[in-house]
Amino acid sequence: MPKIEISENSGAEELAPIAIAINEILNLPVTMRSAGARGVRVEGGRVVDDDYTGPVLEDVLRSGRAVRTIPSSGAFKGVPVSVAPIKLKDRVLAAVGVVDVVGTIDIPEIFGAYVDVVRQVSEHRKP
Repeated sequence: MPKIEISENSGAEELAPIAIAINEILNLPVTMRSAGARGVRVEGGRVVDDDYTGPVLEDVLRSGRAVRTIPSSGAFKGVPVSVAPIKLKDRVLAAVGVVDVVGTIDIPEIFGAYVDVVRQVSEHRKP
């Protein structure tokens, strides 16, 4: 019976099916590594690096906390990313990250414009 298992020492081969599935759902680059082994970078539904690590993945593995940031180094330097730990009780087994599309949007700019548009439309409706 086929199965997928991950542990704190899982390598790229074990992590790839999970990372590919996340990539296919979100259609965003995905990175994943275990606490004890380098992992994968997935883009376009395929593994583009099977010996991958990155500074934010490593930070999350150490801290055990999810992070949204813009890395200053690595493959995603200057690009907003979200990375979360995969835990079993208090043990961090792995970390998974995605490019953070929300982090690339200037939300105040968008919603500020939206409020202005609603105000203009409302003013034109008044007799």
